[in-house]
Order: sequence, then structure tokens, then C-alpha cells
Amino acid sequence: MLQILHEDANCIIVNKPAGLPTQPDQTNDRSALDIVARHLSRQVFIVNRLDRPASGILLLAKTSNSAGKFSALFQNDKVKKSYWAMVKNKPENDSGTLTHFLKRGAKSKKSLVYNDASKGGKKSVLNYTVLKSLDNYHLLEIELETGRYHQIRSQLAAIGSPIKGDVKYGAKRKNQDRSIHLHARKLAFTHPFNNERIEIEAEVPTKDNLWQSVID
Repeated sequence: MLQILHEDANCIIVNKPAGLPTQPDQTNDRSALDIVARHLSRQVFIVNRLDRPASGILLLAKTSNSAGKFSALFQNDKVKKSYWAMVKNKPENDSGTLTHFLKRGAKSKKSLVYNDASKGGKKSVLNYTVLKSLDNYHLLEIELETGRYHQIRSQLAAIGSPIKGDVKYGAKRKNQDRSIHLHARKLAFTHPFNNERIEIEAEVPTKDNLWQSVID
């Protein structure tokens, strides 16, 4: 279940398991927002979102004022975010920058990827590094320069390296638990209320053998 990584008067940061929605959706399944609100016995506010099949760091604010402050950090690129992704097809280069223009599909619930802005997409940039190669999969570390809908998933798919289990973006097989091997690994920022430097790292899913193989 949810693991608390940091808590103070203004926010709580948790490690979300794969399969748990960030906030209530059409399934009416219990969400991370519901769990944290019940744990704190108060209303909380989502600051950064994480796709349901992904795992990792979520930041929730304890007041609407706090939510505005933390959201401004994300919007003004003052938060350093890094993710881990497992892919079967190794990118051509061991490190690089991907720049595409993404447009959210009206019906597909996917990000459509274009090489230029002619279709009206938003410029989307990420940097990646291959951290480790196993027999069948490769571990990438990804740092986002922009935050777009399904950005990592769609951009990696666009270069022929879809995330393991992500059949929506071209993976050949889904994971049995319907997760995808995308994990919000690290978050770093200067606290907007006390100027403390916050650096958070979230453990990869402990019951997933592939994730565990890259940290052994």
C-alpha cells in the first residue's frame, strides 16, 4: 500500500503502488487521494499526478494555499523529477535528449507524437540515460524538462522503446497485474514555506522480480 516518504505541516509525499489511481476515476476504485485524506482525517490536494499503472512519488498538499505554492514550483520548472523505466528495446544511444510535439488525442486517451509543431502539439523534452542492461530489458533513467500527458510513455514509444507492459503505447505483452514498468524515482525541490531542500527517493516495487533485479 502507500508508503509515506515525507510529511510536514504543508505537504505529504508518498510512494504510490502500481494499479492505484492517483485520484478517483470512473471505476470508483479507492485512490491515493482517498487513502491519504482518510489517513490525515482532512482534505488534501493532488499536486503532481501519476498514471494508474505506474508507481512512485506523489506529492499532496494539506491546504489549498499550499497546493498553489507547490503547483507553482512544478509549473515554473523548479522541481527536479527523475523516473525509471524498463524497456525491451534499447535506444540507439546510451543517453540523449528526446524532443517531440505532443497532442492529446480526443478519443484515444493517448498522446499523439509529432516531430514538429505543425499539428498543434506542445513541445515536449526529456533526457534519458541507460543505467543498466539485463538479458532482456534495459533500465533507463529519465529526467523531464516538460510535463505533458503520458509524455514518457509516448516519447519512448516514438523511438521504438515502449515501456514494458505498456500495450497502449506499443508493448507486445501486458504485465499480469496490468502495471507498466514506469516508476517515479526521485523528486527534489526547495520547500516554498521554509526554504529547506527536500530530496526524496522512492523504492521500486518490492514484489516485482524485474524491478528488484536492477537494484540487487
